[in-house]
Amino acid sequence: MSPVFPMLTVLTMFYYICLRRRARTAARGEMMNNHRTIESNSRTSPLNAEVVQYAKEVVDFSSHYGSENSMSYTMWNLAGVPNVFPSSGDFTQTAVFRTYGTWWDQCPSASLPFKRTPPYFQSQDYVELTFEQQVYPTAVHVLETYHPGAVIRILACSANPYSPSPPAEVRWAILWSERPTKVNASQARQFKPCIKQINFPTNLIRLEVNSSLLDYYTELDAVVLHGMKDKPVLSLKTSLIDMDDLEDDDDEEKDVCGLDTLNKKFSSTVLREGPNNGYFAKLPYELIQLILNHLTLPDLCRLAQTCKLMNQHCCDPLQYIHLNLQPYWAKLNDTSLEFLQTRCALVQWLNLSWTGNRGFISVLGFSRFLKVCGSELVRLELSCSHFLNETCLEVISEMCPNLQDLNLSSCDKLPPQAFNHVAKLCGLKRLVLYRTKVEQTALLSILNFCAALQHLSLGSCVMIEDYDVIASMIGAKCKNLRTLDLWRCKNITENGIAELVSGCHLLEELDLGWCPTLQSSTGCFARLAHQLPNLQKLFLTANRSVCDTDIEELAGNCTRLQQLDILGTRMVSPASLRKLLESCKDLSLLDVSFCSQIDNRAVLELNASFPKVFIKKSFTQ
Repeated sequence: MSPVFPMLTVLTMFYYICLRRRARTAARGEMMNNHRTIESNSRTSPLNAEVVQYAKEVVDFSSHYGSENSMSYTMWNLAGVPNVFPSSGDFTQTAVFRTYGTWWDQCPSASLPFKRTPPYFQSQDYVELTFEQQVYPTAVHVLETYHPGAVIRILACSANPYSPSPPAEVRWAILWSERPTKVNASQARQFKPCIKQINFPTNLIRLEVNSSLLDYYTELDAVVLHGMKDKPVLSLKTSLIDMDDLEDDDDEEKDVCGLDTLNKKFSSTVLREGPNNGYFAKLPYELIQLILNHLTLPDLCRLAQTCKLMNQHCCDPLQYIHLNLQPYWAKLNDTSLEFLQTRCALVQWLNLSWTGNRGFISVLGFSRFLKVCGSELVRLELSCSHFLNETCLEVISEMCPNLQDLNLSSCDKLPPQAFNHVAKLCGLKRLVLYRTKVEQTALLSILNFCAALQHLSLGSCVMIEDYDVIASMIGAKCKNLRTLDLWRCKNITENGIAELVSGCHLLEELDLGWCPTLQSSTGCFARLAHQLPNLQKLFLTANRSVCDTDIEELAGNCTRLQQLDILGTRMVSPASLRKLLESCKDLSLLDVSFCSQIDNRAVLELNASFPKVFIKKSFTQ
């Protein structure tokens, strides 16, 4: 046989593998802007008409700019037909996440990142939406009305939230995924990524966002789901593949699939001993450990199955000092935790944020894991972990005596009485209770027993009756406090501020955004400026009473200021802002959106004089 024929066979097989690979991973990016897409046409019978539907309701989200008691800037605005689109600009009827850019990563309250986080996982926030009918998705359109470009992942779930009986199995599939990219426009757009087809119908869609490259808050108006009631049949018509598609962009799916390793029983006794592991076995133990530190968790689990030497290294508890399980939220379950249990006796940092929802992790599975692995824990991230209940917090308080950092952000299903157990963690230095149902009595107990607190977040805690009492207790007990988030606390007054600043002289960050009961005429902001000289970040968002006197006091006393938000004030002039910018040499962020005396011309003049400062001025079309 001629050698040409084997070569043709190899090339044919290679081309077929490429087609299969591309059809499996689908396109990443928008069809019009990305030449790396592959068209998959679907044949449908006339009876199988496409269903187009807006979201019925928002069932879960990680954060929002708005209040728990209103509709302005909340995630709930994503339900139903558009409120704003196709208009562009800053509108209260849209959904807005809590942060944008890298500003929150640069302030004193920022936490250190976890090691061994896979590079593909860059999601910062999420929102989950349900739709009336289950369909096989053909398109998902996101109506973005201000600073688009935050959406980086779209997923579909097999579970039907409206089904009366719980599903036997819950699966998540990635419809589309892309790394964060800069969109050089703030105008509205209809984002229409090319999604891949999945083999189950869905009426639960999840958007994940990364706002780190945005110049300001992104605003979303509605989500449209297109799909077929019956499963489409793929056409054999497929366009040619770009050679650029041969690059390795499957890391995410490989890691998600690789996590299945954690869910299977595995015994090291089946591994071969091997007469010789070559020169690798002669390397110092510590050097091999250092090399393995660069592997992701699924890769580490795969490597453990190759030979006994690698199994020994990969199961060493020193490899699991920092354990970030958030990237694997869609697969992590009780079996995964049981598998990791024997390896994590020395774990100090544990991230279980976003995990365990819809029955993936049980209270019993979580409790068993902490009883084995909690003794050395210093940091525990549990943001949006809705499997948590009072028993879980009791186990944390008993099994984690060395805990210093606890994040319960957006655990809004925890009952109020559960927070009484947090007071037993007397060594806490950081506590995040954003969007929780913590009540005043439990919080006072926490403040009384956790006097070492340095970072405290109480943003959007709507169950607290009197923030003045809380502020007074903070000032009396938490002398080492460096950062305090009181975003949207509903009733703090000048009396609470006076008690707070008289006792917490080390404060470097204070968020009083959307606190309507504070009035500049009482002198509370001037007192704050006098007694907190170390302030680096101060948010007075939406306080219309902030005036030139307050700005001048900040200029004279808080020269280390780096971030200032005075959005919405009517009484600050360009002249006082110029004094502030001249005095605060480190100032990098200044938000003057909707400040009636600061027009676009004033912003341009200040930008020209202080080019290193990012001066934000929002607009409404």
